[in-house]
Amino acid sequence: MPPLPRPQIPVPPALRRAVVIGAGSFGTAVAVLLARGGLRTTLQTRTPEQAETLQAARENSAYLPGVELPRELRVEPASAGLGRAEFVFLAIPSAQLEPVMAGLESAGLSRRASIVSLTKGLVPPAGTAPTVLLRERFGAQRVACVGGPAHAQEMVREGAGLVAAATDEALARLIASVFIRAGVVCEQSNDPVGVELAGAAKNAAALAAGATESQGLNAAGAAAGHIFAEVWRYAERQGARPESMIGLAGTGDLVATALAPQSRNRRAGELLAQGVPASEIPARIGQAVEALESVPLLAHALARAGVEAPVTSALAQLIAGELPLSEWVALVRATVPPPARWRPARAVPRGALGRAATRVRGWFRRGEDLRGAAE
Repeated sequence: MPPLPRPQIPVPPALRRAVVIGAGSFGTAVAVLLARGGLRTTLQTRTPEQAETLQAARENSAYLPGVELPRELRVEPASAGLGRAEFVFLAIPSAQLEPVMAGLESAGLSRRASIVSLTKGLVPPAGTAPTVLLRERFGAQRVACVGGPAHAQEMVREGAGLVAAATDEALARLIASVFIRAGVVCEQSNDPVGVELAGAAKNAAALAAGATESQGLNAAGAAAGHIFAEVWRYAERQGARPESMIGLAGTGDLVATALAPQSRNRRAGELLAQGVPASEIPARIGQAVEALESVPLLAHALARAGVEAPVTSALAQLIAGELPLSEWVALVRATVPPPARWRPARAVPRGALGRAATRVRGWFRRGEDLRGAAE
């Protein structure tokens, strides 16, 4: 069998600069890959003390232990500013997006720099997709996001399946090319909002499955499926392509999260099922859990859009402590999704065959008309 053809990877121009804001597990992993992919990359931390620790150890032992930071990767505090960065990657919790976004220009953001969101949550208070806010402030042509199954440790060691989404084709292609050069598969998409909603659905579904698994695998699967279907209907109304939720950014990411023993969202669901209040879960896990904040926002956004979403709404109530686990499981098991929108059968098939059939029927009708006239 002949070898598969290698993808044609555009080579990014030399000396392009990127800054990753946020030195958690995913932000650190992305910074490592960008450096490997040929960008002059700086990882920015919240505090000078954290930057000094990472710079001295050349390892982020708190969030990405065992991964050596590349020699060419710079580490500095966010107070250092953005300098001449051509790409700014935001690896921050969604709740922090607006204050960080407001400070980008004062930090020296170039008017030509592109902003790439790495968050998989929604922005309070309205539950807005991050790229929606970013494009309103900076313009759609400068904004992108990255989604897909990307467990940080595995991503830097074995690879991942990412999605680079932007309305500007050249921007999506360039981001994807950098990741591919670093050894990571990266799909290109023109649907950033769909990719972000897929990530939000993934987080919610993983938490729901974790909260329900002890009550049965069928219930856990139903909970995840209901949430994806509810967000799917919402995505259609937002102008997103719902098929973005089927591939890497949605179901692919969900499988990776559901299977990962250290998944924060799934573990948060398990703790909820054990009766641990949501306010105590991040401390138990040791990191922020996006789904605990994004699920209530998602439920609010779906309700405001008039989307029937009983399971997502009930999951928000479970997080808030307003719904007992037994009632949550009973609702998941009893919920019946809306029926299919039946379409009438087409009298004439489309395409060349349909046109031929129409002509044949026309000939028969004309023949009958001529016979009737002759009689």
